[in-house]
Formats: sequence, C-alpha cells, structure tokens
Amino acid sequence: MERSLWEQLLWPLEWFVEWVLVAFHAGFTAIGMPAESGWTWVLSIVGLVVVIRTILIPLFVKQIQSSRRMQLIQPEMQKIQKKYKGRTDPDSRQAMSQETMDLYKRTGTNPLSSCMPILLQMPIFFALFRVLNGLKGVSEGTRQAAGPLGQELAAQAEHSDIFGASLSSTFLYSGDFSAKVITVILIILMSLTTFMTQHQLMRKNMPPSALEGPFAQQQKMLLYILPAVFAISGVNFPIGVLLYWFTTNLWSLGQQFYVIRRMPAPGSPAERALEERRKRRGKVHKKLTVPGLSNSDDDVQDAVEGTDAQGGATSGEGGPAKPSGQRQQPKRKKRKR
Repeated sequence: MERSLWEQLLWPLEWFVEWVLVAFHAGFTAIGMPAESGWTWVLSIVGLVVVIRTILIPLFVKQIQSSRRMQLIQPEMQKIQKKYKGRTDPDSRQAMSQETMDLYKRTGTNPLSSCMPILLQMPIFFALFRVLNGLKGVSEGTRQAAGPLGQELAAQAEHSDIFGASLSSTFLYSGDFSAKVITVILIILMSLTTFMTQHQLMRKNMPPSALEGPFAQQQKMLLYILPAVFAISGVNFPIGVLLYWFTTNLWSLGQQFYVIRRMPAPGSPAERALEERRKRRGKVHKKLTVPGLSNSDDDVQDAVEGTDAQGGATSGEGGPAKPSGQRQQPKRKKRKR
C-alpha cells in the first residue's frame, strides 16, 4: 500500500514513538507491572513525555532567553511604533519593518524562538495519534507497524484499558460511556493546565511595559484561545493522546514555575520577589542586560540596570553604574606653571 507524503514524513517519528513506548513498557513489565494493564501503557506514555521534554530542554532555554529579550526591547519597539503611528503608506511600513528587523538583529532577538518547543512537539503529537489509531490494524495484520510495536503488543495495547476505557477510544467515535466520561475529564484538565501555564506567565513573569502593545494583546488572546482550541478539538483525540498532552502540560507548568522563580523576566513581579529574597540573604541581585540597546533611553536603562543588596545601582556586568540620566563631567587638571 503506497503511503502519502504526510505518512512518509511521519513514519520516522512513528518509529521513534513506538520504540520509546515499547522500551518503557518492557521496563515497567520487568519490575512486576502487568504487561496487559492499561496503567502500564499509561506510564509508558508518561515516559514518552519525559524523553521528548528532556530532548527539548535546550530549545526551552532558548525560548526563555528570547522571551526575556522580547520583553526588554519593548520600550524600543514602542518608540518605533510611535514613530510610524498613523502612517500607512508602503514606504513607511517598509521602513518600520526594517527598523524592527534591525532591532531584532542588533539585540540578538528571535521572536519565533518562543514558539519552537510547541511547534516541534506537534509532529510527535500526530505520530502518537497515528500509532494509537493504528493499534487495531496492526493487531489484525492489516497495517504495518512503523517500529517494534508488533502484532502481539499492538493487540495487548488495544485491549488494555483504564477505568474501563481503551487508550485508543475517542469521544466522538466510541459508544462506551466510560470512555466519553474519561475523555471529557481529560479535555477539561488539558484545557485548564493550558490556561494556568499561560496565566502564570502573564501574571508573574511579564513587566508592566510588556503588558501593553500588540505583543501583549497576542499573549492575552492566546490565554483564552488555546484552551478553547484544545477543548473543541479534543473530542477527536484518543485517550492516550489526551494523556500525553495533559502530562506535557503538567511538565510545562512545573518547568515554567521553576524558571519564573529562579530566572524571572526583568521588571516582572517575579523578579521583584526574587530580589527581595536575595536581599534578605544579603546577596547581590544583578539584572539581565541585552547587547545593542541604547542606554540613553530612560525606560530601557531602568529595565537593564540592577540594584545591589544595599540599594545602590549596579550595571549589567556587576560593577558600579552611572546615575541614570546624568552625564559624568570630566575633571579639570591643574597645569604646572
């Protein structure tokens, strides 16, 4: 049977998903868990989440760095927008785009980096969807497995269940009442954790300047749009896929909580809380600096400069900083007569 281009692209990912699931299933079976139990396969899906999210940690670090830079350059972005406000001619639009791109290049900011982790997870998401949807075909011998999930294991996974619901059951295409109940619960949990992750980011890790303008409006829209999208589309997903997405949401929520507490965005409520904790311990709090920003701008200077434990200003390098808005005058040297 000839595969479509989409199936050919997903085939290596399906192999990877099957390999991870089978490896974790074998490991859990070796320590005494029943091989045919649905909970053994659930933990295998959780193991898949751990593997994927561990691989994506370097991208997550880049996402955090890019998000911080985006927040720090907001004053400069607002200056550019104010400069071209009300000018709709093509030359002005092109000039505004050019200045924005120059700002991104000068400060090493990539606005797309914040989307990379979730975009890279989507192919894995669809690969798991195809693996779970194809369990019946593989178990009956009408579909070829991409990886080590053979006919016997596929039949085992197909007939396994949690609370009476198969992992391949969906809300729309299953007549089992328990499957519909579990699906609804997982959709609610998935949407709720998505909302909590975005809400935590905006409430604790965004400075006041970042809560204004087009970027902030996009964040506020995502706060409500993403949970709604998952709630609507979740009725088509198998229970195993919903478990995968709910688990990865929990990982994101915990990972984000750790990062916000230890490495908050400059100017955010979380940074002020961290600064207070460090002051109580007698430690110096240094704020993030972004190369390429103009230190002559008061708003940018306030965002970039830090405060030491005694309240004195410090530069981004940790040394003493000049008072904001003042130019140091050269001292006159006395000439020898």
